[in-house]
Order: sequence, then C-alpha cells, then structure tokens
Amino acid sequence: MFKLCNTEDIPEREARSFETPDDDIIFITQRDGQFFAYQNICPHLQVELEFLENQFLDREQEYIECSTHGALFLVETGECISGPCQGQSLEKVAIEVHSDGGIYLVE
Repeated sequence: MFKLCNTEDIPEREARSFETPDDDIIFITQRDGQFFAYQNICPHLQVELEFLENQFLDREQEYIECSTHGALFLVETGECISGPCQGQSLEKVAIEVHSDGGIYLVE
C-alpha cells in the first residue's frame, strides 16, 4: 500500500491533491469525518477540476466544482448534479484510513 498523507493533512470540508505511483493526480476531501478520493478529471471535457491548487470545492464548500464550466458533484458519490455532465460521475479512487492516521491508496 502507498501512503498518500495523514488524516490531519485534510481538514474538514477541504481537499488536497496527490500524485499516485502511477503518476495519476487524485484528490481527497473530508466530509463529516469520512474521506473520499477521486481522479482529478472532469467527465465532461476530461480536464483537471481545479484552476487554483487544491481548490476543488465550491464557495460554500458543499460540492466538488469543476472550475472550467461550473459542474457540481456530490462529495459522497462523485455524481454530477448540475452542469453539462449531469448524471455522470467522477472516477472514485479506493483509499483506506489506517489506525496510524495514514490515508493509503488501495492498489
């Protein structure tokens, strides 16, 4: 397993990006003590979601937002609920939180 970060590296209702051993760029966000990870690719235009580093959430920090066209995605499922890719979803990345506080990529 590959350690991405520690739980304290990702504050509640924020997100951080990471590079995997396969050179993929993913991001992890925290909501209500749970961690969710997705590929950093919008399903509409296949572009990175954030314009500024680690800015994956909308202004209210309620949804994941694509900075290119404003599509909104549910944090818990990655499903697009507004925008040109409505009904599509972000690609989930399997992670595990271990008792040492580490967040690990499941390979």
